[in-house]
Amino acid sequence: MILVTGANGQMGRSLRKILPQDKVIYTDLAELDISVYDGVEKIIRENGVSTVINAAGYTAVDSAEKNIDQAYAVNALGARNLAMASAKHNCGMIQLSTDYIFDGNNFKPYTENDKPHPLSVYGQTKLEGELFALKHAPQCIVLRTSWLYSEFGTNFVKTIISLAKKQDEIKVIYDQIGSPTYAGDFAAIIEGMIPVVKNGVKKIYNFANEGVCSWYGFAREIVSLKGLKCEVLPIESQEYPASAQRPHYSVLSKAKIKREFGIKIAYWRDALQAAIGRIDAD
Repeated sequence: MILVTGANGQMGRSLRKILPQDKVIYTDLAELDISVYDGVEKIIRENGVSTVINAAGYTAVDSAEKNIDQAYAVNALGARNLAMASAKHNCGMIQLSTDYIFDGNNFKPYTENDKPHPLSVYGQTKLEGELFALKHAPQCIVLRTSWLYSEFGTNFVKTIISLAKKQDEIKVIYDQIGSPTYAGDFAAIIEGMIPVVKNGVKKIYNFANEGVCSWYGFAREIVSLKGLKCEVLPIESQEYPASAQRPHYSVLSKAKIKREFGIKIAYWRDALQAAIGRIDAD
């Protein structure tokens, strides 16, 4: 049996579309508070869980600056509890993480071996979650990704579409560079990792759609693909009020995952074009 946490989020709902329902237990906060070890251990024990996919996360980056304890409870302690319970029952664990564990001072894509240096509470707590998972889980894969969007919930793509339908112009940051990633593509990678998490493996992999852009470039492409008349204007990060500092460059290298698994990764524009039809249908 597979346990998926954060089942009502973008990744949880994307995983629901591809994992066999009769072999998965989907939980969110209402069913399982991962910050409480006893509940985590009980659900793994009583359901004979063999693999844990931790898709739960406190992902409100700015809000985390004020709600440090809450962010830590979910992103760090939650990962620790899942890892410790996995160790007790010899489960594999897939821990999802983020490009925001880096400070953005690189001049080339970040590899799995680059030293993390998060700028925000969100990034710091996600990094601690990685470390807990790798330390305590008997077999663990950490999967880092960036700039997720999907047809589910609230995300950058859906926000831009909504704003562009209502306004003549929108302002979007141009000095933060990354790789937009469709959650459906990431879910397929997670599914492929399930049989890999065994025999004491402990590894980190990066995954994102190919190519890079700024938030501004991403927004322009969204508006263009939707055929909207809204003008997208570039602004600097300092012009946009935000509590948390973001990395200016957080592109992840996919060389390791492509080399070891021989996968072909969709370019971000192609992934976006395919995803927009699903977003419209949602």
